[in-house]
Amino acid sequence: MLLFMALVTLLVIIYLKSRSSIALVGDPLLFVYTVGITMFQLSRLMSAILYRRTNHLYLSATDNPAAGAYEPAVSFVIPCKDEEEAIAKTVTQCFDAHYPKDKLEVIVINDGSTDRTIDILRGLQKRHPRLVIVDWKENRGKRHGMAEGIRMAKGEIIVQLDSDSYISPETFRNLIRPFQNPEIGAICAHADPANAETNWLTRMQAAYYFVSFRILKAAESTFMTVFCCSGCSSAYRREIILPILDRWLAEKFLGLPVTWGEDRALTNWVLRQNYRTIYSEQVRAHTICPDTFRKFLKQQIRWKKGWLVNSIFASSFIIRREPFVALTYFFPLLIISLITPFIAVKSLILGPILRGALPVYYISGVFLMSFVMTLYYRWLSRENKYWPFVFVWSAINMVFLSFVLFYSVATIQNRKWGTR
Repeated sequence: MLLFMALVTLLVIIYLKSRSSIALVGDPLLFVYTVGITMFQLSRLMSAILYRRTNHLYLSATDNPAAGAYEPAVSFVIPCKDEEEAIAKTVTQCFDAHYPKDKLEVIVINDGSTDRTIDILRGLQKRHPRLVIVDWKENRGKRHGMAEGIRMAKGEIIVQLDSDSYISPETFRNLIRPFQNPEIGAICAHADPANAETNWLTRMQAAYYFVSFRILKAAESTFMTVFCCSGCSSAYRREIILPILDRWLAEKFLGLPVTWGEDRALTNWVLRQNYRTIYSEQVRAHTICPDTFRKFLKQQIRWKKGWLVNSIFASSFIIRREPFVALTYFFPLLIISLITPFIAVKSLILGPILRGALPVYYISGVFLMSFVMTLYYRWLSRENKYWPFVFVWSAINMVFLSFVLFYSVATIQNRKWGTR
């Protein structure tokens, strides 16, 4: 039944998006855009459908009776600033991981906190002797904190966590096991908001997180080329990232240091060295998402800047590294993402004002595509109750977030990190 509904919906989407280009402006370029973005979005969905099969085949070498014996030393690296409410749980969950305790260390970089974070950390250290604390009196920035922790780490595998995020202890081994394959350089965990029930905004983000990880990152993982191993919960092979730390730390754009998108930038360096990057739905992480629109907006601006700058950086090597992925996914995504805000202006603002044409087809096409995503969402996880908020996300993205890119570009020289 779900398959039949999806097929019918696809036919309607193509019709409506085609009609939107004719009804609004009669512009052949807009027609190409509407058909192109529809086919691109459907290709991502198809790639996500193939995720489990392709990842299983690629990782089959790790599925052997001796797999449980693979237990490399692991170092958690957690930069933090003013996290007195969350840091205790983050650190405790690390030590609760279902993994040999003598092979775990947790390094927390207190980056100039002005609250009780350092006092809480010192209290935790009494209970967990393998907790290493770096206490900086002045804030140096998240990227510098990550670099300090990576340099200090003794583990073969580095697990990077945000200070308000943690990995479910019972799923932790699933983050380490794939590193048995020497081609894998980084792994991204599946993350869900820990505070999803706070309000409608956090529920909407819970729906978006599921789509972002289980559909969009899964699609990238089908080709073993995840472009952003999320900063809230990912793991790296230390021998890969240690030699490039200085270059990663010194990255500049338009003459100024890059202070956001550190996770995407580090993933770029792993890909640049011809290693595979994957997403694992078997690793469950939780993070705190913004619970006010002001915090949410700051986050989105920061993410847009990080995506734009690091996409430009990745353009210099991805065509050589993965020509198929570059031509069928990376560059189409880049082009579509840059064009979409202009199409939104034309369809939602200029069309109604200049031509009196209501964007009925455009809006219907957007929501029907969301409907297709939601059908797959429901098929993947019937117990996940946030699926209706996919439509809320689509509405917010269409009428508001599409235009955030304009502001992000206009303020690209403002390198303040932008906190929640």
